[in-house]
Amino acid sequence: MDGHVAIVTGAAQGIGKAIATVLAKRKAAVLVSDRLFEKAEQTAAELIANGAVAAACEVDVASADAVHAMVERVLSLWGRLDVLVNNAGITRDGLILRMKEDDWNTVLSVNLKGTFHTIKAVLPVMSKQRRGRIINISSVVGAMGNAGQANYAASKAAVVGLTKTAAREYASRGITVNAVAPGFIDTAMTASLPAAVRESLLKQIPVGRFGVAEDVAHAVAFLASEEAAYITGQVIHVNGGMYMAS
Repeated sequence: MDGHVAIVTGAAQGIGKAIATVLAKRKAAVLVSDRLFEKAEQTAAELIANGAVAAACEVDVASADAVHAMVERVLSLWGRLDVLVNNAGITRDGLILRMKEDDWNTVLSVNLKGTFHTIKAVLPVMSKQRRGRIINISSVVGAMGNAGQANYAASKAAVVGLTKTAAREYASRGITVNAVAPGFIDTAMTASLPAAVRESLLKQIPVGRFGVAEDVAHAVAFLASEEAAYITGQVIHVNGGMYMAS
């Protein structure tokens, strides 16, 4: 990916940081985008210290204006944009009967509308280049549901529909649009789960372990590469066999 430029949203930590790191190791210039600007700066500094080309940007993807400013920043820095990874996402869990409307709206605004904003903002650039890779991070719960996560599951299922529609609309411009759907990944969130819950989840995973952030990052890097040029409108499930799509 030498000479290519990538935006990774929600890249300050966790899965997003792993994606940014793998793309940087493959010689892409990476904009580390996140609402947590100090952590984004730290991640960018780590990449630069390891010989990569990187910069940080504070962005709330729920704001169309902020997203457009992010794309303008990338173009001012590097003059092109080859890869967009929509990783930014939040949770506000609760059973449907107890879920506040604000929690529903906030999750959909970031996870779904934020993905729409970023796709819409990069399409003119990628269309002009007649090349681009857009990878949206969905989730296993978008395919199978999960009690207590109606808002999150709905947003991630909707991201799949958005992915397939964008893929159909822009394939003729050399732009591929795919999704990666992680299962249970070993992050700070899953580490805080009670031991009994973790054990129960592990029993549902045929490979017998939680995923690591790099498992997701390598799938994203493949879809961002030339090797994946004939793949579009697809969902790559990275879940150790927990969910097997037909």
